[in-house]
Amino acid sequence: MTDPKRIQQLDLNLLKVFHRLYVEQNMTRTAHALHLTPSAVSHAVKRLREALDDPLFHRSQNRMVPTPACRRIAPLIINNLTRLQQILQQWGDFEPSTSEHIFRIGMHDALESAVLPKLSEVLSRLAPNVGFASVKIERNNLARELSSGQLDVALDVSMSVKLPVRQQRLWSSGFAVLMRVEHPLRYSLNKRNYMNSQHISVSNRPSGMTMEDTFFQQQGLERQTSIRCQNYFAAGKVLKSSNQLMTVSALMAEQLVDHDLCIVEVPFALPSFDTSIYWHEHSEHDTALTWLRSLLVDMKPLT
Repeated sequence: MTDPKRIQQLDLNLLKVFHRLYVEQNMTRTAHALHLTPSAVSHAVKRLREALDDPLFHRSQNRMVPTPACRRIAPLIINNLTRLQQILQQWGDFEPSTSEHIFRIGMHDALESAVLPKLSEVLSRLAPNVGFASVKIERNNLARELSSGQLDVALDVSMSVKLPVRQQRLWSSGFAVLMRVEHPLRYSLNKRNYMNSQHISVSNRPSGMTMEDTFFQQQGLERQTSIRCQNYFAAGKVLKSSNQLMTVSALMAEQLVDHDLCIVEVPFALPSFDTSIYWHEHSEHDTALTWLRSLLVDMKPLT
């Protein structure tokens, strides 16, 4: 059992050694990376072993192999060290051209292919050492994750939120129908044969309505969904070998269309929907996050 008193007295510099040794799995390379002597690294590991009451690493030839407990805990330690570094980097003015900040952006995978390539291209020009992590979001936990700093911003369909969460509209999108190029309804799709067709829906939830189903329900319509996939690119592959139809945002349709699939207009009126950016009010005046929000607001998604 780890002694709480030892943990309280732990020199946090030892965690930097732990992090680098976990990555390098070699004492000499770790010492070189940290500009320390091998004996200093060895001494730091000894102190950590005593504090955590675990060998942490065992030697195998020229490698330092993590123990099972080390493998379990190391990712948590490394993640929090990274987050602490990011927090400390927020002091002072943010300079994009020299910063090495990593932004954590919450979004559903449906948005990644439209947003991330463009964001990467813009960052390579304006902030070449700045990176980002796309993080899956749960709408019920959005306020908590923004408040805790697990997310810097989030992108999602526009929805009603309360302070301290703030939002701003980014863009609007309608819907389109995807089908295989040789589909018999390609040039004759109407409301009747649309509703009589079999459909593919996409959701990472095991059950429940998709966004387009909600719009159908509002109009008293109900389609026949025979296949439900977890992501759009898998659904697109299924679509190529079937006579299913798939209704998606026009933005997603542009990401999926290729020489095997074509885009057809929805044969009846469906309302468009907005995508917004969300952030916590405590980051309202953070120079780094203000810059990121401005970048995303001005940036058009990839089509």
